[in-house]
Amino acid sequence: QVHFVESGGGFVQAGDSVRLSCVASGRIFSDSLPGWFRQAPGKEREFVAVIGWRDASPLYADSVKGRFTISRDDANNTVVYLQMNNLRPKDTALYYCATTSISKFGSTSAGDFGSWGQGTQVTVSS
Repeated sequence: QVHFVESGGGFVQAGDSVRLSCVASGRIFSDSLPGWFRQAPGKEREFVAVIGWRDASPLYADSVKGRFTISRDDANNTVVYLQMNNLRPKDTALYYCATTSISKFGSTSAGDFGSWGQGTQVTVSS
């Protein structure tokens, strides 16, 4: 079973930038699509972004569009990043990476993703 480890979180000020990393224990991205979710205290797990399939552009939640960028290390094929710019207090959450199958590309439902990591906490102060 694939195991993910997220890192890069921390305590930052509003307007700062942070880059999260997600490392997979195996070479899994060739037939699946990695994505990021987040969960704030007392709230449901929320879709953030997912890598695009072939020529398709990545998908982003409206709340992060234009500020966050998902990418992956194609040479390594086991690392995916989430570059987060212009952070806001509402971005405070535990950030998780997970994967979905190619056939489910376009879904933003957490139920269509699996192999969840333990998460990395991002806290944004105003």
